[in-house]
Amino acid sequence: MGVVLLSDLTCPACGHVEREVMPTDSCWFFYRCKGCEVVLRPQAGHCCIFCSYGTVRCPPVQADSACC
Repeated sequence: MGVVLLSDLTCPACGHVEREVMPTDSCWFFYRCKGCEVVLRPQAGHCCIFCSYGTVRCPPVQADSACC
């Protein structure tokens, strides 16, 4: 199975869910929630916002390689 590029991000502050396409050539360290506008940052031990708040981990982690 290939790398999945769609992930649903869930804001921990308001619960808003937004589907985003994950980039394959960079990581997102910050994301502004489209529901409440809080800025999300990766949780401790996670490389990006997709690994912290997404339904699917980022492409490098899915491929078992180092992330950003």
